[in-house]
Amino acid sequence: MPHALPVLDTAAASCCSPITGGVIADHDAAALAAKFKAMGDPTRVKLLSMVAASGGGEACVCDLNESLDLSQGTVSHHLGLLVKAGLLTRTKRGTWSYYALVPGALPALAETLQV
Repeated sequence: MPHALPVLDTAAASCCSPITGGVIADHDAAALAAKFKAMGDPTRVKLLSMVAASGGGEACVCDLNESLDLSQGTVSHHLGLLVKAGLLTRTKRGTWSYYALVPGALPALAETLQV
């Protein structure tokens, strides 16, 4: 079943996003670019969607592998990039890794584009 993405209340947003509110610092620009770069691949967008749609708010890498026509190593690579970008968390349980969305990461990313 598809998972609906939250709708942000634009009236409650501050006057300016990090992009339009002034010149962004170099380290903030690099961190923001890494997040958008991670989202710039269709496989990673699909993985984020799969994790978000999973019951209990997390997904086992074993379940994610079965849904994609990619090797386990490739799926793990993409998930690792999403973790490194700060969009997913990873916890190990035995031999399996479980992934969950970082709370507030996607709304925060969307807020950077608000005018």
